[in-house]
Amino acid sequence: MSDGLEKENKDVEETTIQVGGMTCASCAQTVENSLSDLEGVEKASVNLATEKATAEHDPSKVDRDGLAEAIEESGYEAGKGGGEMKEVSLEITGMTCASCADSVQGALSGLEGVQDANVNLATEKARVEYLPGEVSTSEMREAVEEAGYGVESEEKGGEETGEVEQAKRRALVAWAAVVPIMVWMVPEMLFGIVWPSRIAYDIGMTLLAIPVLFWVGLDTYRNALKTIGHGSANMNVLIFLGSFASFVTGPAKISVAPAILNYAGVGAMIMAFHLTGRYIEARAKGRASQAISRLMELEADTATVIEDGGEKEVPIDRVEEGDLMKVRPGERIPTDGVVVDGESSVDESMATGESTPVHKEEGDEVIGSTVNQEGALTVRATQVGEDTFLSQVIEMVEEAQGTKVPIQRFADKVTSYFVPAVLTIALTTVILWLTVPKWIDFLALTLEGTLPWINLSLSPPMLAIFAGIATLVIACPCALGLATPTALMVGSGKGAENGILIQKGEAIQALKDVDTVVFDKTGTMTKGEMSLTDVAPAPVSDSNPGEEGTLKLAAAAEYNSGHPIGRAIVEGSQENGVELQEPEGFEAVGGKGVRASLDGGEVAVGNRNFLEEEGIDPSPLEGTLEEWENEGKTAILVAKDGKLAGAVAVADTLKEDTIQAVEKLKEMGLETAMITGDNLRTANAIAEKTGITRVLAEVLPDEKADEIRSLQEGGKRVAMVGDGINDAPALTQADVGVAIGTGTDIAIESGEVVLVRGELSGVVSAVELSEKTFDKIKQNLWWAFGYNTVMIPLAVLGIMHPLFAEGAMAMSSVTVVTNANRLKGMNVSPEKYLKS
Repeated sequence: MSDGLEKENKDVEETTIQVGGMTCASCAQTVENSLSDLEGVEKASVNLATEKATAEHDPSKVDRDGLAEAIEESGYEAGKGGGEMKEVSLEITGMTCASCADSVQGALSGLEGVQDANVNLATEKARVEYLPGEVSTSEMREAVEEAGYGVESEEKGGEETGEVEQAKRRALVAWAAVVPIMVWMVPEMLFGIVWPSRIAYDIGMTLLAIPVLFWVGLDTYRNALKTIGHGSANMNVLIFLGSFASFVTGPAKISVAPAILNYAGVGAMIMAFHLTGRYIEARAKGRASQAISRLMELEADTATVIEDGGEKEVPIDRVEEGDLMKVRPGERIPTDGVVVDGESSVDESMATGESTPVHKEEGDEVIGSTVNQEGALTVRATQVGEDTFLSQVIEMVEEAQGTKVPIQRFADKVTSYFVPAVLTIALTTVILWLTVPKWIDFLALTLEGTLPWINLSLSPPMLAIFAGIATLVIACPCALGLATPTALMVGSGKGAENGILIQKGEAIQALKDVDTVVFDKTGTMTKGEMSLTDVAPAPVSDSNPGEEGTLKLAAAAEYNSGHPIGRAIVEGSQENGVELQEPEGFEAVGGKGVRASLDGGEVAVGNRNFLEEEGIDPSPLEGTLEEWENEGKTAILVAKDGKLAGAVAVADTLKEDTIQAVEKLKEMGLETAMITGDNLRTANAIAEKTGITRVLAEVLPDEKADEIRSLQEGGKRVAMVGDGINDAPALTQADVGVAIGTGTDIAIESGEVVLVRGELSGVVSAVELSEKTFDKIKQNLWWAFGYNTVMIPLAVLGIMHPLFAEGAMAMSSVTVVTNANRLKGMNVSPEKYLKS
């Protein structure tokens, strides 16, 4: 996948590190700033949803360890992203005593990326917590085997591992203490009854709050203090200040200030709501990133390799390029490969979104992890490990999910000022409540009796604490930070499931803004399978070789050509029984034709412009050429020794969904254009069939990018749809490059979007995916901004109880992530645009 993604500067490396401890957008901004400030770092990007930091850096100035150190110094954990943690259970063979178990445990613990390893001699199992991005199960197996033991593995995934399980456990412990607090508080809040006595009530509330704040809430406090120590602030700082300020009223009332109210129980409830919100958010984020998990689950675990005439089942990571594999009906094809024996139908829906099985026979390519349905196949492995189609897709989706769309940069700028602004507002609120008694009098007259939790006869200090705490805990930078990446995660994952691969997240925003879609013709709008249709000798007696002679000259000249038109002429000649003759010399002239030496003479085969440049007049065949071109055929002229000999015609059929796709794009308000090297008459014939509104004809391959640039200079926002390396400059020049991929060739594509199935209906799906994903991003940002705009003033005015404020804050993040997950229900399958 490197061609489209390779950095122009060979001295710059891109390093991605998982980051633990981030809870809000300001956390991500803090890490990003710390990395950006390092010497040698050209660009840094931190994604809160995927919990990853990516830096483009000069390795001679700063390495991975230096990046990790900067993350640690900013108050976060490098390489310990909770959301990515997995657990694997390994069955160990060969252990006979406790020292054996110690040896295995030491071998596993020594691997980079293994967070915890525990080997049980009695059950003969090792439980390993690890980061998939830093260590693989195959590396664990190798480490155990190098220690002298054997291993069989069964991975355990799902929500009950890593961050989600830990968040759930913390929330349950918190509520175990908070429920008694709430039950105990009800009589006082509703009836003013303090049971059994005031001192017992105050001591009990304080003691019940301690495990919630200083045990399960300790990580929140620890992160907040680290962040403060580094001169920055995040969501944890707001929770720390709000809940701790509430808590200290309990000990203060018991010891030195009996006149104040005891908010220790409220502090515990604030933390419980916060931890519950983190748990729900972690689950929702997990669902948002399920696309990659599902893709990983599709990988085959083992392969049946044919060795020395026999069959042997081996782990998938031990399959090597060139191995022969037996694939029976119902089994997944282990790796990318080529069928060398057998015939069957293969379900490729996981790769292309195409529900209809694809017929495979000898010589056909197959995609790893697709399902063989009928007959047995023998497959030679051509791509293994990280080079397989599925691995490339996973890498591509991860990269798209880790990038930032332009609108996110605006949100990031806001969040960088958010927490300091909230701290300033909270401090100002406390000062105003302490110093402006008229404000209190106004609220007393306005709200007396309407809000039962507010006792406006309280002293100004208590009202100041009340409003200040509410202001701190109601602010929510988390929603701002999650608004964009969660929608991008779900949208790109949904696209991958339907054969629409987003290589760069920016394409999600750019694609919805295009107003012109330019299609390459051959291989994009058409199947790219040319066939010979007509032959016409020149009506000049001294140079007329007849139909067979014309065809023989054309085939000889194109004998060594790799161009689709040349191959069609050669194959058509063979089908017509013409004896092929290899030329003595051959020269291809890009986009125009070929020259060849034959029997001591010179043969030229190509389009009108080419023959005219060679000094040959094509006018004797003008009528025939016009007739062919009006039928959408491509006319190729043949000349020998400077004289016109005749012409042949080839044609390429349109893909089944080309017309429907163009119609749908026009319905969506987009202008369509076609770019081709064909002459204008042939191009217009194709355009008329398909409904294309703009034609760019007789364009050489190296001129395509110039044509795209010309459209852009005319005010157009252009998406270029092409089918390969020849279109790379145009794909790069366009605002969005959409590459047509077929099968396993996505590694060579240069577009920001790759359509695996190669059908043009995928372009329509990609535009719709972009629009719907961006709609969710806008909805999330509006919610996040709107929530804070409304709620913070309510807290400042003392109208919002701190407890309800924290509940609202937690639900704000959950709402954003849940809204993003609604994208899973959209149907962007290209099939829905195909007419039966």
